[in-house]
Amino acid sequence: MPSRWRPGPARFARLLLGLAIFGAGEALLVASDLGNSPWTVLAEGLGDKTAIGVGAATVVLSLVVLLSWIPLRQGLGLGTILNALLVGVALGLVLEFISTPDALLARYALVAAGIALVGLGSGLYLGTQLGPGPRDGLMLGIHRRTGVSVRLARTAIEVTVVVAGALLGGTAGIGTLAFALLIGPAVQAALIVLRSAPAAEL
Repeated sequence: MPSRWRPGPARFARLLLGLAIFGAGEALLVASDLGNSPWTVLAEGLGDKTAIGVGAATVVLSLVVLLSWIPLRQGLGLGTILNALLVGVALGLVLEFISTPDALLARYALVAAGIALVGLGSGLYLGTQLGPGPRDGLMLGIHRRTGVSVRLARTAIEVTVVVAGALLGGTAGIGTLAFALLIGPAVQAALIVLRSAPAAEL
């Protein structure tokens, strides 16, 4: 098993590229105004209530989720820490340069592109085997500590954050549903194309 803390230059560059692409994909979903990914629904709602912006709120949420790993005894790596810090930064930066198009077709195109980029970014960063992101680690930690299936743990988490985010004013909609249905296949396709280790081995 490669070290989770001492990547070579190629693995480190791949990690940074993957996280940047991941954040850019999340930004496209936000810009579509048709529904964010579940965790970004919550981040947007939190950002609206605190006036810190969706990118900064994403970083705050990621760090809070990392704290929840402590009782779950979930192991982390360099990729975990950088995921928590950089995805939100990339999301916020990309949103500075794009806005919501007027044409509905263009907004649907942003949803499709966003899901594709999150899938690609996930494939890149997961393939480095430098540790799961905060949200993936939460899912795995709950699975290992409680014995519930990964599917049930992930579904329960995603539903909870979408409902909480929507109540706070985050954007949930057709884009959120499309993300929920398509992100799994998108990540799997990226791992296959990139010939990366499957997520189950990380």
